[in-house]
Amino acid sequence: MKTFQIPEFYRSPLISKIKVHQRVNDPRKQNHAPAFIDLGPVAFYIARHFGFCYGVENAIEISFKALAENPGKRIFLLSQMIHNPEVNKDLTESGVQFLQDTEGKQLIPFDTLTKEDVVIIPAFGATLEIEKKLLEKNIEIKKYNTTCPFVERVWKKSEQIGKDNYTIIIHGKYKHEETRATFSRSEQNAPSVVVRDLAEAKKLGDYITGKKKAENFYKEFEGKYSSGFDVNKHLERVGVINQTTMLATETQEIADYFKDLLQEKYKDEDVKTHFADTRDTLCYATNENQDATYGLLETDADFAVVVGGYNSSNTSHLVELLERKFKTYFISSEHEIKSGAEIHHFDYPHHQHLTSFNFIPQKDKVKIILTSGASCPDAVVEKVLRKLAGYFKGIKSDEEILTSLN
Repeated sequence: MKTFQIPEFYRSPLISKIKVHQRVNDPRKQNHAPAFIDLGPVAFYIARHFGFCYGVENAIEISFKALAENPGKRIFLLSQMIHNPEVNKDLTESGVQFLQDTEGKQLIPFDTLTKEDVVIIPAFGATLEIEKKLLEKNIEIKKYNTTCPFVERVWKKSEQIGKDNYTIIIHGKYKHEETRATFSRSEQNAPSVVVRDLAEAKKLGDYITGKKKAENFYKEFEGKYSSGFDVNKHLERVGVINQTTMLATETQEIADYFKDLLQEKYKDEDVKTHFADTRDTLCYATNENQDATYGLLETDADFAVVVGGYNSSNTSHLVELLERKFKTYFISSEHEIKSGAEIHHFDYPHHQHLTSFNFIPQKDKVKIILTSGASCPDAVVEKVLRKLAGYFKGIKSDEEILTSLN
């Protein structure tokens, strides 16, 4: 796989050595067990896969390249390049300005742009409507387009099933930049509708079975369906694609749900007549990070810490998985750890900041799970590890840490 030139301050010598050790011992990525880092009075379970993915490193490299190649020019990002506060802060401090927020609210009018300006397309991609506006301003949009190739793969899949006359059901968060970009393309090819989760998929399924009146659909799914959507006609043939950072198991559950529902409704016909057999369209990093999180669930840790941006979808799903077994703290950086007795963390479902006290148990040996989302720098993960370790006496040296790897 291609390697990228990203700023050295995002890297971590310690985390890099741990990752190298894991790759050497599991070159085919078949083992989802975490690394066990024994520091003496405290030990860490480090996820098999975490941190910057291909798409994020590609986006960072292109963004800093744009800065280096355009001194004196105004440089804009369409919205947050990735959902990580550290990276976005570095870019804004370097002079990059955001044109929109994460939900598409305009921060700087497109009318103020000129053909001399540089606009970076984020890893999530851009809607066709926005691309058109930029091209009308004679702004080059290809040179610094950081759209993740795995997002583009989803777009191709939507085009394929749309051309086969299937309605496209997108498993995603309808306000998320990536889902908005995907929806703008899918609706060009076929009727499209967005479902947030399995529960919302079942609400849509009630219109297929006739449990709900068709006219109620347009209010219940307001803002989530394409223009001209006919609920009586456009749910006879469907295919499921997704926002690449959604929970893989739920995407599969949603696809299976619609397949079974349509098979039950059209018993005498081949199910392929009504359901497109789309393979999972999550990116490799999302799959690997989620599989590695299932590996963490097999441990005997005392609690878990997940590091990443609070608006990061892929990170939120790691938290969701770990919360099934462990008390889990979702933090953006080491700064959220105020002391050995106080931690500030984020409740993603309710979008609120929380404070917990005495979060480190009083025992002879504390075991902590540590992982991060695909847009979190390894350097931040190391800072979190070292800050937590700093609350214990008699911690082993880095050399002893690496020797203890298993």
